[in-house]
Amino acid sequence: MRPTLRQMQYLVAIAETGKFGDAAKRANVSQPSLSAQIADMENQLGTILVERGRHGAFLTPLGEEAVKRARRVLRDVEDMKAFLQSGGASLAGRIRLGVLPTVGPYLLPAVTRQLHVEYPDLRLSVREERTIDLEAHLHDGRLDTVISSVEDHSDADHMPLFEESLWICAAPDDPLAQSAGDVRLADLSGRALLTLGYGHRLNLTIQSIAEASGAHVSAEYEGTSLDAIRQMAEMGAGVAVFPSLYAMTEARRDPDLVVRRIDDPLARREISLIWRQSSPLADRLPRLAEEFKKAASTILLGRRK
Repeated sequence: MRPTLRQMQYLVAIAETGKFGDAAKRANVSQPSLSAQIADMENQLGTILVERGRHGAFLTPLGEEAVKRARRVLRDVEDMKAFLQSGGASLAGRIRLGVLPTVGPYLLPAVTRQLHVEYPDLRLSVREERTIDLEAHLHDGRLDTVISSVEDHSDADHMPLFEESLWICAAPDDPLAQSAGDVRLADLSGRALLTLGYGHRLNLTIQSIAEASGAHVSAEYEGTSLDAIRQMAEMGAGVAVFPSLYAMTEARRDPDLVVRRIDDPLARREISLIWRQSSPLADRLPRLAEEFKKAASTILLGRRK
């Protein structure tokens, strides 16, 4: 039967890498073999899917449509495998988890060891991605479930994990770092707020805070990670805004770090475990959510030094 699942995987790999060589490495196959399989696929379908050029491989319009449909087929096959391999058992097999970079490094270490003890046959494959990428990859089947903000994911089921406040961090000689207690929006008036780049829900939340407080989001400094934002803030480039998981984790690691909570409804976000409505894992993912929920509660309720 043509095209085969393997050929569809090769086509998707070309779409994602833009080069036959890189696609072959990703698929763990030789480049001539991958090229021959794509050529066979094109012959069977009677159309050109990939334009070969000196500077890479480009999908034709029909190739673009073929990739969309191939991703759906491959997703359905992965869903079928997950359902049949689990056999209705508890959490087992491989689950491809996507997670926000503002959550993953601070939540997952606290829960993965416990998951291994309770579910020794479970294997989590974790990818940290921007909010917009989590949405795309959840629905094209590259991810089984994601930890994200539910408002950014359409046609999906979810289970809330935790709600967290936002906190600020400033240079040691900044009045905001020298004061005690919570920060009000009025305290941020006229200040430059530091945030992550495009594609992160946190960016949109901080822009809302800036508009409501009379602050502005820095156009000169844009962080690629929360650690980078923290370093810029400590050098006086602006006021960093962090979620609770990061603020609490780093405050315990570094007693000299001064963070203050923003006391305003705008400075909160809810994080959930989210999955496709059609997912065969739907009856088991709430168990995974409970483990994440317990770990988050331990971090957020712990006392900051």
